[in-house]
Amino acid sequence: MDDARRAGAREGLERTSPPTARVVRLLDFMVAHPGERFGLAELSRRCDVSKPTCLGIVTELVAGGYLTREARGKTYGLGPALIPAGRAAQHALSAGPTVRPHLEELSRRFGAICTASTVVDDKIVVVEIVTPPGMRAPAKVGQMYPFAPPVGLMYLVWEPDEELDRWLAREPVLPVELDREHLRRVAADCRASGYLVEGMSPEMMRLHSLMAGAVARDLPADVRYLLGEMVATLGERMYHGEMLRDSAQSHRVSLIAAPTFDADARQVLVLNMYVEREITNAEIVTLGSALGEVGERITAESGGRDPFVSLRGK
Repeated sequence: MDDARRAGAREGLERTSPPTARVVRLLDFMVAHPGERFGLAELSRRCDVSKPTCLGIVTELVAGGYLTREARGKTYGLGPALIPAGRAAQHALSAGPTVRPHLEELSRRFGAICTASTVVDDKIVVVEIVTPPGMRAPAKVGQMYPFAPPVGLMYLVWEPDEELDRWLAREPVLPVELDREHLRRVAADCRASGYLVEGMSPEMMRLHSLMAGAVARDLPADVRYLLGEMVATLGERMYHGEMLRDSAQSHRVSLIAAPTFDADARQVLVLNMYVEREITNAEIVTLGSALGEVGERITAESGGRDPFVSLRGK
């Protein structure tokens, strides 16, 4: 966990725990270097923890199984106790173990990168990624982004209108002017179709990644203003309604998204299929329908209920 993300996680808390922060920093470093081993001196230096303190931390983590210690070289690596901990967290966040098999099937069928993510408190968290051979994933499992305008609209379009209004009232990551009525129209169309179609260019995707990063709030004010101006058309990069009616017309599509729901008919996950090429509206419907059907199956298998299914004549 980097300093900016850790600072954001502590917002609103009256007390912090520097000793705990050092443990978290060391574990984050080890998780970021899977398959590698480090000696005590290097861990101390790279995690900015004094050598005696670092020794105490790694000794306890080895005892708990979270790290392993290789006696001959006196080096440390990830331990087996992290496996059930990670699986438990992933299970809790991904609405059950059936998500990945569905994404794998979808990825094989269309040769596309498929992901699942959710919102935890004020963060968007990536919980599953399936990447075909030869492709590079756009994120990592466990990666987090701030859930504040203009980042995160797809996590609201299938939520009640009051949730969208509450999100729009939050302090934005970047200074942007949002057309609320337009966003409500986008939401209505997505609820009727069962999926969302986004058409960002590669350059805008990179900008969006920067904007979504925890460092966005730390950028100089003039840079944040310029970035805000560049993304001020949030919602207009989404294809919907009349734009998709001519089956022969084509658009450049960056990704297609669809939701899953829990037993209270609340949105749980957003499933994404990365397209990143120009396709016809007929192809958009094929991909969107397939992704939406996967969302419906995951919803059914997890005991959820889609509140908008009647809009699609099902």
